[in-house]
Amino acid sequence: MNLKCTYNIPTLPFDFDVETKEILKQLSKSRGALAELKGFARIIPNEEILISTLTLQEAKESSAVENIVTTHDELYKADLNVKDYYSANYTNTNF
Repeated sequence: MNLKCTYNIPTLPFDFDVETKEILKQLSKSRGALAELKGFARIIPNEEILISTLTLQEAKESSAVENIVTTHDELYKADLNVKDYYSANYTNTNF
């Protein structure tokens, strides 16, 4: 298999200004959104719940690319079954 490189990675520093008004405005909005998310995460009893749902959603989207259709319910049930299996069969396992 012969793969042809079609993208050239630019050298740093860039030849153009990356600190434009538009980018700095968006940076400010993004920083505020992340701060808000961090605040919400602190009130969740188990912050890992937030992270684990992101990995499950990514798995669902990646399966969709392969024409495998899965519902959120199926994903969460499968995740619980895996955790139940490991907690029943292995000791000192953290999930």
